Amino acid sequence: MDIRGDTLLQLFIGILTIAVLGAVFLVVPPAEGLGDYVRLAFFHIPVAWVSVLAFLMSAWWAAAYLRKGSQRVDALSAGSAKIGLIFVLLATVSGAIFSKMTWGAYWNWDPRQTTIFVLLLIYGAYLTLRSAIPGAERRARVTAVYALFSFLTVPFLVFIIPRLYFSLHPSPVINGSGSIDMDPVMLAVLLAALLDATLIYFWLLFRGVRRQLPPAKRQEESA
Repeated sequence: MDIRGDTLLQLFIGILTIAVLGAVFLVVPPAEGLGDYVRLAFFHIPVAWVSVLAFLMSAWWAAAYLRKGSQRVDALSAGSAKIGLIFVLLATVSGAIFSKMTWGAYWNWDPRQTTIFVLLLIYGAYLTLRSAIPGAERRARVTAVYALFSFLTVPFLVFIIPRLYFSLHPSPVINGSGSIDMDPVMLAVLLAALLDATLIYFWLLFRGVRRQLPPAKRQEESA
């Protein structure tokens, strides 16, 4: 993406972010049983979604690196894992705040809190491993394999295991019957927030990779 395209994307993200924030605080109605606390969900759900997306893309680019050996693809995989870890931390903090407001404690080892803690350990270990291995090629190859195996745990930790046990966590947007149980206004704002968070993720990722690679390598990899 050239400078003009990057500037236009930043402008669009800025406008969308302001619109989402305005809708969350001025349009979204209080939820039954949660009241105004529901507004925090419009931050918590998008950052949790982006963390899963980031880990998926990290594994995708890890597989691509094992096939192609591209430095840019390795940078994308590593950058995506790093952003995913940051967004998991944001999801953990926002979830803890919600827990304090609704249950009276920041942390109570609820199934979802427990599995997200395990996810933090897995991808924290990924970044530790990446910083500990000398040699760019060997580091890229080893961490690519780790990223692939790490993502195998994500569906279980995020979607499956928390549903097997009783949880104080509110019901997900898509309930057990597979239908969406949400006020139409809330759903529209949530979809806009998800789009906004997704665009922020891709903007951060590609901007970071452009800065990381030397100019000659950027041209070579994009050719």
